[in-house]
Amino acid sequence: MDDEAMSYRFIPPEGRDSQTLHQVLARRAASRGAAPWIVGEARSWSYRAIDSMSNRIANGLAAHGVARGDTVLVMLPDCVEFIAAWCGLAKLGAVQVPVNAHLRGNVLSHVVGDSRARTMIVHARFLDRLAGAGIGRVESLIVLGGMPDAGPGGWPDALARLERAPFGTLLDASDAPADGRGPAATDLVAVLYTSGTTGPSKGVMISHIQAYEYARSVVELLELAPEDVYYAPLPLFHIAGQWGVAYAACLAGARAVLARPFSAGAYWPDVRRHRATATFLLGAMANFLFQQPESEDDADNPLERALVVPLLPGIEAFKRRFGCLVSTTWGATEFNVPTRSTFTLANDRTCGRVAEDRYEVRIVDALDREVPPGVPGEAVVRPREPWLTMAGYWGRPDWTAAAWRNLWLHTGDVLMRDEEGNLYFVDRTKDAIRRRGENVSSMEVEQEIVAHPDVVECAVVPVASEHTEQEVMAVVVPRPGAALDPAALIEFLAPRMAYFMVPRYVEVVDALPKTQTGKIRKYTLRERGLTPETWDREAAGIRLRRCGGRENERADGAAGVARGSACPQGERR
Repeated sequence: MDDEAMSYRFIPPEGRDSQTLHQVLARRAASRGAAPWIVGEARSWSYRAIDSMSNRIANGLAAHGVARGDTVLVMLPDCVEFIAAWCGLAKLGAVQVPVNAHLRGNVLSHVVGDSRARTMIVHARFLDRLAGAGIGRVESLIVLGGMPDAGPGGWPDALARLERAPFGTLLDASDAPADGRGPAATDLVAVLYTSGTTGPSKGVMISHIQAYEYARSVVELLELAPEDVYYAPLPLFHIAGQWGVAYAACLAGARAVLARPFSAGAYWPDVRRHRATATFLLGAMANFLFQQPESEDDADNPLERALVVPLLPGIEAFKRRFGCLVSTTWGATEFNVPTRSTFTLANDRTCGRVAEDRYEVRIVDALDREVPPGVPGEAVVRPREPWLTMAGYWGRPDWTAAAWRNLWLHTGDVLMRDEEGNLYFVDRTKDAIRRRGENVSSMEVEQEIVAHPDVVECAVVPVASEHTEQEVMAVVVPRPGAALDPAALIEFLAPRMAYFMVPRYVEVVDALPKTQTGKIRKYTLRERGLTPETWDREAAGIRLRRCGGRENERADGAAGVARGSACPQGERR
């Protein structure tokens, strides 16, 4: 392990100014150039190869008119081109805006427009969806996966007027390092859109230092080293997949597997085939694995260490069954990763202790007064060093000021601290719903539900999931005289939103509980939860498809759902 990876704090000798992605990759290309960084199904790519590829992309984007500080949308499936584009944009000093590959409709339109990007790198499979959502200020598209024909049935009309180029033209550029000074460590490297609470999705501005801090936190939590093979089925458009897997592996000099979407049935065969030694699992993923029928060879696997967030009840049994160590943490895009655990967990409910050399965390009441141990309250965070948390919300200084009130970053999470300093996640104060690692804005789901002609109003709330985290429940009031069929509502919603946003539970009611001023009392619905009248999409045998850019499309061509047996390419466990 080299000097950078040997340091617990992972600050290179040059200090924070060298904590930029392009400098980290340059050091890795120099020290471990021939070693594999990214491992795919059929081949691998070395640190030197991706360094060269990203140089070409940086130079190609510059020739395409992308300048330092420009936002650039990236909507690609998980592939090495995604990683190279992310690195190339960082070298150019442009700001990457990764787009959740499952978005569609109004939410996709909001992200594209709010980003103010004029250039978008997009896979051909997403073009129809982009045309249907709206293109905002986008003027040019760089397309991976083949350019559609210009004639009928080729380019969607909404995109025909845009400048268009195949992704390959970027790779035709020189692989010489870009001339001039690269971006500073305090410059933005990305704007990541996270779920809204009472408003639309927010763009979180992330500096190079924050990205570096997130990655090195994962290195510490997993004790990653150059000899490790890191397998984690997390998408690259997420902070956990991009910074927590690919970048963390780069910092450690390890290799990262370009994993396929999570499947409980395929997970252990993939771990064994790649000889993976480390992994990052969302709590729901770990729970799905634990719920599979036990086998005599469960512990006969190469996996040594797992980062599981959040922990599932009975984590000690998980560790014994699969023969691995487990650590955990708590964090978010806005405030990074302020807690740590060791592999000796305090219990199966903790989310670690505060990393006090880098962060302060308080548990406070509604007036921001600190509460004593054992009393739940909102967790507020601030860094002990600058730039470790978000630079603010993109284009929304008002939201930034509200989040940072009283000089603390308010997380919206209710936590509790015990006498020993262990933190415990209790609940969420905001209307965002956490479903299998995805943040869902209740407002965005509600907007699509009320677009149904038979719906008068609705409220979307979280309910507890048997798989950890939460499920989406919609309480709906139909128009007078209408007989609203929950299955028909799901079929209406499926093509309008990402599969993970579509409610699992639907309850049709005559009226919603409201305050005297007419506001919906969501807390009443949350406390009530499921009732005998609640309809369950999964119990009804409906599974949503997310197949290769055409998720939610039925085999007969009708947008919607698959009934009966689960879609093999759909929502998998």
